[in-house]
Amino acid sequence: MSLTEMLAVLGGLVLAGVVGHGAWSARKAGPRRADPQMEPVMDGQRLEPGLDGDAGGPPASLDETMPAVGRVARKPSARIDALIDAIATITLDTPISGEMASSQLPGSRRAGTKPFHIEGLNAESGEWELPLAGQRYGEFQAGVQMANRNGAMNEIEYSEFVQKVQGFADGVGAFVQFPDMLDVVGRARELDQFASAHDAQLAVVLRARNAAWTLGYVQQMALRHGFVPGAMPGRLVLPAAEEGAPPILSLSFDPQAALAEDPQQSSLRELSLSLDVPQTPEALEPFASWQEAARGLARDIEADVCDDRAQILNLHAFASIGQELSTLYRALASRDLAAGSLAARRLFS
Repeated sequence: MSLTEMLAVLGGLVLAGVVGHGAWSARKAGPRRADPQMEPVMDGQRLEPGLDGDAGGPPASLDETMPAVGRVARKPSARIDALIDAIATITLDTPISGEMASSQLPGSRRAGTKPFHIEGLNAESGEWELPLAGQRYGEFQAGVQMANRNGAMNEIEYSEFVQKVQGFADGVGAFVQFPDMLDVVGRARELDQFASAHDAQLAVVLRARNAAWTLGYVQQMALRHGFVPGAMPGRLVLPAAEEGAPPILSLSFDPQAALAEDPQQSSLRELSLSLDVPQTPEALEPFASWQEAARGLARDIEADVCDDRAQILNLHAFASIGQELSTLYRALASRDLAAGSLAARRLFS
């Protein structure tokens, strides 16, 4: 073969390559009585705002009836956050129904004191959601909270999480990948240390100056300031405007008084007014609401505003607290755990 012929052959050759890439992301005198001529005593229901690519199927050309899985844009989960959760990925060979997934979910969604969730990626909407009947899912993820006010996740809690998620995966015929236990426990301890150093639950005691109060009287006065019955006996709350958000303030008293058959026969001399700082956005000015409620209630029910050592608090004390809170808010935000955010509400719960 001549040189000219050889070049012609080489010039007719075509080189082709196919590059594939897939990415998986894994990503809270006698007692003063209520005046019947004033506002009615609250006796309704005790309600308190809450304070939780291709999936491996055959190509469409081979099976036109197989629903497309994972072809819509994935949307972030509202329940699982890599900032505070350890996440396990659960993969399937073929999509499964919501009914099948629901039937295999563990009976308890807690590992020790830590809550966890198992979510499926909806094949149609691209939403991470708890399995629903009538839907199909091509993959799942499980996230367990690494820390809360009960402390950091430990090895025993993590092992319980692994056992429950593995049981789910086996039930649906899936493969599950867990993050390394030592890494998770280490991250949990670091997160807990941060949370412990930046937690703040403020409370003042409203102490009767003279006569005690009946429960009915307290309820009547509290109603003027926007408080309503809470979910637990002995608790009134100032609800947040956002549906499902934790209450802004809580007004607590002896639960036994709350359980009395006749609220006019109870006798109270102390109330506790509290603010759970990480639960409410700074923009709502909850600290100002706490001060205003303390002074307003103290004025109306003739009480002193005291600390837990029965020392009367003055304006200077409140100002000092306010300065410290500004620093706290900045620290939380710098960690992407701004007060009132879902992650902060979960971590500080």
